[in-house]
Amino acid sequence: MPVAEVNDQKINYSDTGGDGLVVIFSHGFLMDHSMFDSQVEVLQSDYRCVAWDERGFGETPVDGSFSYWDSANDAVALMDHLGIDTAVFVGMSQGGFLSLRAALAHPERVSGIVMIDSESGAFTEEQIEGYGAMFNQWKVSDSLGELGETVAGMIIGDPDISKQWITKWEARDRSTLQAPMETLLFRDDVTDRMGEINCPVLIIHGEEDQAIPMEAAEDLMGRLPDCRGLVKVPGASHAPNMTHPEIVNDALGSFLAEI
Repeated sequence: MPVAEVNDQKINYSDTGGDGLVVIFSHGFLMDHSMFDSQVEVLQSDYRCVAWDERGFGETPVDGSFSYWDSANDAVALMDHLGIDTAVFVGMSQGGFLSLRAALAHPERVSGIVMIDSESGAFTEEQIEGYGAMFNQWKVSDSLGELGETVAGMIIGDPDISKQWITKWEARDRSTLQAPMETLLFRDDVTDRMGEINCPVLIIHGEEDQAIPMEAAEDLMGRLPDCRGLVKVPGASHAPNMTHPEIVNDALGSFLAEI
């Protein structure tokens, strides 16, 4: 896969090419660009689909601390590298965090946003303590074992898909998780700035999401000036684009055609 040396990073990405509306896919924590394979497969005939590995995940290395504002700048720098003026940002979980920040920092480059099981807020102290302890164990465990199954259950929920990702997690150098973990745990809260985002936004959210509850999606919907709706995915956990691709793809296709 190609690598873009931009923004002092070496970003691994895929690009279907074409002259259609550009869609930038940004993955969630512990995931990589391949989590959007089902979306790219369906949309690539009509849209130019760019999926990338964020810092510390997939084949994009991480070197030192960073914020989701930096990640937003990474995405825009990748657009510059590819000669893309504007794009619709599709972000799952932390991919949504950076998508909101891209719209705030570079409003002229973001023509729309699709938030998949994401939010504008930050972790509470209790959440920081709980998730911090879990990820510290994740880094030092010889085998992920039950912890891997618990995390996969929270993010994915589907046993067969979970096995594929646990295998990926087991194969990685988990010591590289430190910087991305700190970025996730200590991200800033941009909720009060949602009124500044004027591009159309679609929210898609799994009804069984334990990581980010539906209430966060409903709150976000009420704060955005041009929210085009909240699609609730029955039976889905934190990554409905992988477990319920038909519902997500239909919603994505309708939104992209509309804007």
